[in-house]
Amino acid sequence: KWPHCGLPEDVLFLVLSYLDPRSLCRLSQACKRSYMFISRDAVWRKIAKDIINTGLTRQGIDLCPSIPLKDRVRASHNWIHGVCRKEVLLKWKINLLPWIQLDCDVLYLSQAANISAYHLRADGGKLQNSRVALFSGHQEDVCRFTLTDTHLISAGGDGKIIVHDRGSDYSVEYYGHNQEVNCIDCKGGVIVSGSRDKTAKIWALTPDRFGQCLHTIPTYDRVWSVAISPSLCNFVTGTACCENFAPLRIWDTERCHLVSCLGTEFRRGAGVLDIVYESPFQLLTCGYDTFIRYWDLRVCSRKCVMEWEEPHDSALYCIKTDKNHMIASGSSYYGVVRLWDKRKTRCLQMFQLAPTTSSPVYSLCFNTTHLYAALASVLYSLDFRTAASQSWK
Repeated sequence: KWPHCGLPEDVLFLVLSYLDPRSLCRLSQACKRSYMFISRDAVWRKIAKDIINTGLTRQGIDLCPSIPLKDRVRASHNWIHGVCRKEVLLKWKINLLPWIQLDCDVLYLSQAANISAYHLRADGGKLQNSRVALFSGHQEDVCRFTLTDTHLISAGGDGKIIVHDRGSDYSVEYYGHNQEVNCIDCKGGVIVSGSRDKTAKIWALTPDRFGQCLHTIPTYDRVWSVAISPSLCNFVTGTACCENFAPLRIWDTERCHLVSCLGTEFRRGAGVLDIVYESPFQLLTCGYDTFIRYWDLRVCSRKCVMEWEEPHDSALYCIKTDKNHMIASGSSYYGVVRLWDKRKTRCLQMFQLAPTTSSPVYSLCFNTTHLYAALASVLYSLDFRTAASQSWK
């Protein structure tokens, strides 16, 4: 029988907190009452926070409250052990540089000059047959796009920036740069764009100054990536590192003054291709020099606090984080996706999505059950909801 008679619930939670997932699962099979009690999120919270990609951030915020923590812990063990099912979601005939973003159950995908939105099927991560929205207006390929609650902002090879209303067909376009706009980010009513024309620009998204260019910052080098801090006070530019300037620079958003440079020993050509903020003080970067770097601005801006090197000396095109322990990276050859645990120095898992072609992983995103990766001519998904790995048996 389930031995909880007379024990307060907080005492039971304390006792169960000493058990590992396998023991909890076995104990839950004792009777219906034990199953119901052990299925509570409070029982699994401590375990979930200590393993990768369960939807719990380092601060304890739950990003996926609709999914039981027990199910997320089970999927996490599949991520750790590389247990998944690979599927092709979409194919196209010509090679492109696609970019993807995931917003709840909608996947956004750029293909050439258009951006399509697809609902994910409730039964398992696949795309519904027809797209739910199409965003267009560029004359050349979309380089990057970013999402807010109300807008989709795209940057194109035609030098234009287009602000699309996600709830209607309304959009506003303007020529933001003299050459292609390689990167864009938006937070708190502010847009930051970076271009091959060696400038970064700040734009207003507020109703009273909509579309107005507030500042132009000369970077003296091609800008490959930008990211706005969650605090909105600063933003970071990642450049090509082909001139005598640091490729990672932090700028004041309001005054556009240079705040600091990150790192001191980048070799020439070590361009920064992606930047991801985890908090106002912590960010991750990757690029042509094959390293993922973890920066903590509270400690030091001159040297990263941790770094991980791509084992096969490939450039890293994109990174994503679960805001806790896991990093996913996309490499420049054979569609290689790697999973990293920040607490370890070596790669946790590697998935070679395209062993017969040399396509980079141009973009990736994930939730607690699926990882999506966009290559030159195909969109893949990795489904981690398969049967439990051996550690659960």
